[in-house]
Amino acid sequence: MNRSELVAAVAAESGLSQADVNRVVDGLFSVLSDAVGKGTKVSIPGWISVERTARAARQGRNPQTGETIQIAASNGVKISAGSKLKAAAK
Repeated sequence: MNRSELVAAVAAESGLSQADVNRVVDGLFSVLSDAVGKGTKVSIPGWISVERTARAARQGRNPQTGETIQIAASNGVKISAGSKLKAAAK
């Protein structure tokens, strides 16, 4: 399911217009990205949690030359499914 199909399905389920649902989805992702960017964990109990993780600097290897390279520290994102989402996947 892509974004437009999601918006159409939520609009049909909720009785709202697709334009309203699209604005809500935009707002949700805007707030989510701002919170995760600041390092705040976002959790919807039973459904999903999203948090920023830190990756330490480490040594890697160039697969073409075999040369050792230094990989800089960076941030990543961890997304965990909640119990209701896991149950829906069964």
